Parts: sequence; C-alpha cells; structure tokens
Amino acid sequence: MTATPHRTTRSRRRWQALDSAAGGLALDLGLYAVSALFAAVTAATSTLPPHRAWGAIAAVGYLAAALAVTGQLLLRWRRPDAAGLSARVAVTALAWAGATLLPLAVLSIQRAAGRTDRAQEEVLVVEHAGARLAEQGSPYLGHDAIAALPPAEQLLGYTPYQPGMALFGLPRAAVDAWWTDSRVWFALATALVLALAVGTLRARSAPAPGRPDAAVLRGVQAATVLPVCALTLATGGDDLPVLALCLLALTLAAADRPGRAGIAVGVAGALKLFAWPVAIVLICWAATRRAGVRTALGAVGLPVAALVPTLLVDRDALVENVLRFPLGHGLVTSPAQSPFPGHLIATLLPAGRVLAAAVLVAVGLAIAVRLVRRPPRTAAATALICGYGLLAAILLMPSTRFGYLLYPLALLVWAPALTLAPTRAAEAPVTTG
Repeated sequence: MTATPHRTTRSRRRWQALDSAAGGLALDLGLYAVSALFAAVTAATSTLPPHRAWGAIAAVGYLAAALAVTGQLLLRWRRPDAAGLSARVAVTALAWAGATLLPLAVLSIQRAAGRTDRAQEEVLVVEHAGARLAEQGSPYLGHDAIAALPPAEQLLGYTPYQPGMALFGLPRAAVDAWWTDSRVWFALATALVLALAVGTLRARSAPAPGRPDAAVLRGVQAATVLPVCALTLATGGDDLPVLALCLLALTLAAADRPGRAGIAVGVAGALKLFAWPVAIVLICWAATRRAGVRTALGAVGLPVAALVPTLLVDRDALVENVLRFPLGHGLVTSPAQSPFPGHLIATLLPAGRVLAAAVLVAVGLAIAVRLVRRPPRTAAATALICGYGLLAAILLMPSTRFGYLLYPLALLVWAPALTLAPTRAAEAPVTTG
C-alpha cells in the first residue's frame, strides 16, 4: 500500500536532482543540444516544407543557446552571477527568439511574398474561418458547400475548431500582410498569457525551498522552447494559445482564484476542444473548495456562449465541422494520423476503430471514477491529472498528431511550479475571484 507513494517520492527526488544539477544549467544544456539536433534532423529529413524551413533556422537558434549555456557553465565558479537565474532567463529568451519567433517571422514574410509552402494547413483554415466570420457571421462551411469544392480543397474547407479560433483569422481578413498571418497573433496571445501566468506565480509564491523561480522558468521552457512547441507555433500555431490559457487557469487555481481560473480555461475551450478535459478537472478541484459553480460559470459558460451565434446562423455547419469531421464522418478524413497505439489499433486490427474507441472510453471512465472518488485538492495535482489524462487520450485516439504531445508535456512540467504558490486548506470556502 505504501509502495506507490515511496516510488512517487523517489521519482520526484530524482527529477529535482536532475533539474537542479549545476544550478539548472546541466538540464538547460541537454535541452538546447538535443533540440538543436532535432531541428537539424527535421531540416534534413522532413517531408513538410514549413518544417524543413523551421529546422534550418531553429537549429542555429538552439545551437546558440547551447553555446551560451556552455559559457555559463565555464564561468559558473568564477562569476556566479553569469550562471544565475537571470542569465538562464536571458538564454531562454534567446532560444525562444531564435527557435520560434525568428522562423515564424521569416516564414510569414516569405508567405506574404508569394511562397505557398510556408505555412501548415491550419494557418489557412483559421484565416479562411476568420474571413467567413467577418462576411457571413459563421466561421464554418456546411456539408453541401464543402462537397461543392474541388476534391483537393475539401480538407481546407473544414474548420475543426471552436468558433473563437476564427478571431485569429480576422486580421488577415482585413489586411493582407505578413504581420496579419494568424501565427503572428497566436504568438502574441501566447506570450501575453504566459507573461500573465508567470507574473501571477511570482506574485503569489510563498517563501519555500525548491527555488520557486527556477521551477517557473522550467515550466516556461516547456511551453516555449521545447521543439514540439517551437515547431508548432512557427509553422501552425493554433495549439499554443490554448495551452497558455490552460496553464494560466491552473496558475490562477494555485493562487486561489477559482472564478478567474474558470474564465481562463473557458476562453481556451472557446478556441479548441483540447481545453475541455482541463476544464472538467478544474471544476472537480474547485468543488473541493466550494467553488465548483463559480468555476463552471466561466469554464462551461464561455464555450457555450461562443457556440450560440454559430448555432443560430448554421447549426448543421457547426455539427459537420466540430463533430462529424473529427470523428471520421466528414467528406474527407483528418490528416492527423501519427502512429500512436490508438491509430495502430484502429488501422491494423479487425474492427479496430471500435476497439480503439472502447479502450479510450475505458480509460476515460477510469479517470472519471478517480475524479469522483479522489478529486484533486491542489492545483499541482490538477495539472498532473490533466497531463497524464491528455497523454493517455492522445496515445489512444484513432486520429491524433505528434504535435499534440505539447499539451501533456507542458502541463506535467508546469505542475512543480504550482506547488510553490500558497493555497488555502481544501475545506475552507473561497471568497476571492
């Protein structure tokens, strides 16, 4: 009965030892060096032109960051300030600029100059959705309208996002320029939301062992410079604002702001369905603090409110894009076909899709039972449940992408920073927003 807690404690200690080795610089160096290798391999081998272009630029950015950390390690004993937290933050900013922002800007400028191979399909989908929202009041095309498109264009006719995502396409609908590329606005939103999350954590952190600012920095690295995040933002980008809002929601939960946490995750849910599981777990956390209704008002109310105008304009188009297409019942199939277990089960075994769906439902029910019997009582526990739950879902979904792993990875690395913000006892009523 006590083996599991002991194993958890040992794992946590191992992670803390690795994370703090050489003042955090050892893991920094490993992160940037491996990322540089990943980017170089992507540039040389990827079959997707935007990915190759990202890799060619990002490899240099990561290499520069790795060299900077190497210099910090060499100077660490003579000048501790050169290897302190402020210096690590500066290198992280350098890495994000070189591996994400610079490739994003280059790809956006080249695309505006006429290159049609400088953005993934989701960029076009979001911008088309923004144009339709501005012109028709709905970001979606109906079944008949998609069927009327040439076969090669039908995939881009689908918008498998919540209505709020179309807002990022409005700048392009107004002005055709590099800075109206939806990725630019994804990046701005991500940076602003993460800055708010970091500011909230630092303002609410209690004096405690564990170098709280270092834990926050590690969480920021996971959400920004990790290759799966950097590549996604530079070439597609729609997942990063959703991730940042989920991290902000968990941060607000750690800061005893259940109402605001509900609003943050509700905004994320109005953009993409991936935020909805996080909203459910957050509501369970809030219920242990007698704030479940307050959290649910934002977490559920905002996504529902975003759906209402679209339902009034064209209900069938909403169902076609948000439900039928992701479930494999659209006119074309989703390109999300990474070879994870769920996809392999669905494609290689008899009645594979039914079997994969059954396994996914079983895992979902197991998580639901856990939430009912032992709901999370801290924001960190909430983040861990969200991270492991999304990891299981991504691995078991019949249609999924490698890039979706950015959600569980960032959530799991963000969790230690949440333990450093003070929270009231779970039994006490919460009176703040």
